[in-house]
Amino acid sequence: MRRVYVKEQVCIGCHLCEVYCQLQHAQSKDLIKAFKRESPRPLSRITIEERGSVSFSIRCQQCEEAPCVQACITGALNQDSDSGVVNVDEERCVGCWTCLLVCPFGAIRQDKEKNKTVRCDLCQGEDIPACVANCPNEALVYVEV
Repeated sequence: MRRVYVKEQVCIGCHLCEVYCQLQHAQSKDLIKAFKRESPRPLSRITIEERGSVSFSIRCQQCEEAPCVQACITGALNQDSDSGVVNVDEERCVGCWTCLLVCPFGAIRQDKEKNKTVRCDLCQGEDIPACVANCPNEALVYVEV
């Protein structure tokens, strides 16, 4: 299984990982259209936290025994047995936010317009997640665990 990790000592808090995550999940895949014309605007699955000179990314850690999957009352969250990636079935998600409450990392986001949960999916179908591929300081790394 591969996971994204942050090297806090080199993260400069530029937020480009957030931008490229949004672009990856946009319908148009065009930077200008995604941010200026798409409605609803795509949401980033990663968030940058900054405290003084320290900045780091917060995203789903794809926990081995994911508490969000266990807490999901509708079964909308499931974990792929091969990759370990936690996926959301948007058809089954009712926006109860139970998963958000139990996530120990605070990595789950709310799509309030759709009333659905949004989380990192490691850019399924891509070799490298967009946040990692576009980090200018290589603060995000995608490694085998």
